[in-house]
Amino acid sequence: MARGDFSGRMDLLGAEEVAGLMGVEVSTVWRWCREGRLPCLKAGKHWRVRREAMEDFLRRVERPARTPLPPGASTLQDQIQRFLRSPDNVLAVARGRDLLHRLDAAFFRAGEAKGGLLVKFTGGEEVPEGRLRERLSEAGLDVERLEREGRFFFRSGTGEETGRLVREFGDGRVVWASFVWAVRTDLAGALSGQRELSRLFDAERLVIKTAVLDEAVDEWPPEALWHAQTAHSATIWASEAGLSLSRRVPMPTV
Repeated sequence: MARGDFSGRMDLLGAEEVAGLMGVEVSTVWRWCREGRLPCLKAGKHWRVRREAMEDFLRRVERPARTPLPPGASTLQDQIQRFLRSPDNVLAVARGRDLLHRLDAAFFRAGEAKGGLLVKFTGGEEVPEGRLRERLSEAGLDVERLEREGRFFFRSGTGEETGRLVREFGDGRVVWASFVWAVRTDLAGALSGQRELSRLFDAERLVIKTAVLDEAVDEWPPEALWHAQTAHSATIWASEAGLSLSRRVPMPTV
């Protein structure tokens, strides 16, 4: 049977067709398939999607505004605060630079609520520190007050200067550290900061979030994405369509 006849009878769509119908990039459809958000079939090297599955997916993503949030989780900060643990090592993937900084603000507000020492690393950002202050403040983080209290700091790198900072202001507190890659980077670049931070400090006193753009992740080979997820204890996927929070657990015994 010819492939075209098979696709017609099973009503299967290629990734390019799905992307065209949804108005998104083909790479976005591939990512949804990899994440399991969109039910797909792998035929050789190509993804195929049943039309019915695509329509169900569209109905789900149109629904969030009408779906009530779980009790006690009415804001992004609430969701993040309930999800994160101490210690923790989280990979966040955001669709758009605005979401990167909204996640950043929610992360730091959760850390503030738990009495942490907050450190924002700026090496992967594309805008100056002054503009970052504005963005975090616009997203609800009281940057000026936290700096006055000696609880929030901007740092360009993870060297000895950061070590002195934690020794001077840490006072036994857990360090909540955020690395945001608003510029495109490969996996090695994204993980470099957290590796250095883990080397400098007791891992039991660290909550680390490394955030990257989804367009950068789309360019990573599948094995790199798998390594990135297994190298972290949890993963956050954020887009305007919704928030996905997942946590890695040990493989159960048979």
